[in-house]
Formats: sequence, C-alpha cells, structure tokens
Amino acid sequence: MLSLKDVYVGEPTVLGHQRDQPVLSAIRKTRVDAGELALSELNLAGDRQADLSVHGGPDKAVYVYPVEHYPVWTAEGYSVAHGDFGENLSVHGALENDARIGDVWAWGDALVQVAQPRHPCFKLAMHTGRKDVVPAMIGTNRCGWYLRVLRPGTVPTAGPLELVERAEGPTVAETFLVASANYARLPEPGPMLELAERVLSADALPAGYRKGIQSKVDRARESLPVDLG
Repeated sequence: MLSLKDVYVGEPTVLGHQRDQPVLSAIRKTRVDAGELALSELNLAGDRQADLSVHGGPDKAVYVYPVEHYPVWTAEGYSVAHGDFGENLSVHGALENDARIGDVWAWGDALVQVAQPRHPCFKLAMHTGRKDVVPAMIGTNRCGWYLRVLRPGTVPTAGPLELVERAEGPTVAETFLVASANYARLPEPGPMLELAERVLSADALPAGYRKGIQSKVDRARESLPVDLG
C-alpha cells in the first residue's frame, strides 16, 4: 500500500537569474490544505509548469517523491524538507526499486500510471543552493517518478493509493539507471545493454523517453569491437 503524506502544487515564479536573465520555474510548491482537489490529464488543480518543452505533458502530469529519501539527504548534509524537490505527491511505502513502469494506482476517483523517472536539471540546483545535488541524485537513483493520468477525477490529499495493476516492466530505478549511464565508461557494457533492452520493451514507457535510451544504446553498440570469430 502506497501512503500519501502530502500534496503540493505551484505556479511558475522567478527562481533566480542565469546570464542576467530570469529563470522561471514551478519547483517551489505549496502544501495543499484542502482535503481533495481535481486532477486532469495534465495537472493537479493549481499546478503548472514553466517550460512545457521539457516539463509537464501527459506523461509527466504528476511528480511523486518518496519521503524515505529526505532523512538520507539530510544525513548527507543537504538542507531540504518535504516538497523541496518539486514533488506533487509526497509518499511513503514505495521506492524507485519498488515502483515499476506501467504500474497503475487508484487515487480517489482517478487512475494513475507510473510513466518514467524524473531527471534533475539545473533548476533543482538553483532551488536547493547546491550544485552537487544533480549528480548526487543521478548517482543514488533517488529520482522519484512521474505519473500519467489514465482517468481524471477528484483526489484526496492524504491516505492510501491502491495498486490495481502490477506491471511486468522494469523498475523506475532500472529505467533511470540505463537512461543515465555513461556506456563508454563501463568496463563491460554487456549487462547494461541487456537491461536497456528490457527497459525498452516496456509498453508504458513514453516514446520520447524511449527514443533517448535507444539512441544511447545504438551508439554504445556501434562502439563495441567487431567479433571476427
């Protein structure tokens, strides 16, 4: 059982400046005090993304982050609290090694599906004030995951989410690993390439995300030495 601790929403604001230009982001979110709110195919009510070319859309409608990660971040010296990673849902009971691409959960009247991992960008570093938070997230697989909305509805802001369909696909951690790996630096790329093929076979994986992994796999295979027998 996945337990929902808090729900966060936010509108784009100026996060800071880069090259003297304002950087808009909705990573700063506010905890929802109401007992329920509406969930559409694109957003929770009151939530929006600043740059729709890389954020948001049907495959990244809701961002989930496990509360179990926060004590670890704090122990490592990061000054962060629940909601600081820009999540919409703060949950307890499942980590990246537990959630599978394609898992379907009932959340109030809605049905949601695990679609892909979250990949951090420079805005997370600006928000936390730590440039090393991005490589730290990549190196530890503490990435969280995005949900697509299969059935919009009214959703509670606390309580359980019920698993209604367990996928056979790869875990979020496995998917994040093959998408983030530097194949050229692997002493033996074979196992990673095998895992990548399994990830690519997941029907629920978004086409754009699949394309990025496939491109890395193709380049890695092209660089392998030719076996002349």
